[in-house]
Amino acid sequence: MPAFTYHRQLGKPPPSTLGWFEGAAGNALLDSEVAAVGRALAMCPALPWLWIGPDAALAPDAARGVRLHRTPSGFAGDLQCDLPLPLASECFGAIFLQHALDDGHQVQDILEECARLLAPGGRLWLATLNPWSPYRLRWTGAGVRSKGTGAWQAAIRRAGFASAATRVQWLGPRWQPRVEDSGIGFADRFRSVLALSAGKQVQAMIPPTALRQLRWQVARWPLPPADRRVDPRVRTRPDARGRG
Repeated sequence: MPAFTYHRQLGKPPPSTLGWFEGAAGNALLDSEVAAVGRALAMCPALPWLWIGPDAALAPDAARGVRLHRTPSGFAGDLQCDLPLPLASECFGAIFLQHALDDGHQVQDILEECARLLAPGGRLWLATLNPWSPYRLRWTGAGVRSKGTGAWQAAIRRAGFASAATRVQWLGPRWQPRVEDSGIGFADRFRSVLALSAGKQVQAMIPPTALRQLRWQVARWPLPPADRRVDPRVRTRPDARGRG
């Protein structure tokens, strides 16, 4: 009987499927997203932000941010950790997931962790592969996964985000591996990257007070009691007092 042979070194994590972004086709996608990430980062509130992406992606260099790279064994970068992230709840004003979920692992767990870390009014920005783009032929067989808009919106809604606050945008090239801009038109739906943005909304504990509706009413003077005799010579209106 032949001896059992290991195909990789002991203690070494398996290669990440997100390594596809290190090639020319993956770099074209990441370069096309730089402007979109910058615009989303410029709209962030004063709170810190969190960015998670593959090793090939260039993390934003702005201040007040935490940068993590997705690895087969967890996360690396500013922190060496795994889920749950050792960060306080509601401490970020924005979270960027730049192809961090395209390996298909712990998708719902990471989205729920983002909902925990986002402060009320914060936003989640998610960039993922578009399965309806002709560009998908370039990542077929590479191990990365892609889902449609409806599937991502359902996952974001299950994580605790309001579905009405989800915005959709398409980025990157359609076929040629080159840097292209973004759009929201019908032809842009065939771009290689699907970008979704969702806000964290918290319902108020005390409902607002209902507005009172003001209506005009006809003045009614009080009538005298029925069991009393009223002298017809005495006027009963208040403005007649003191007059002869």
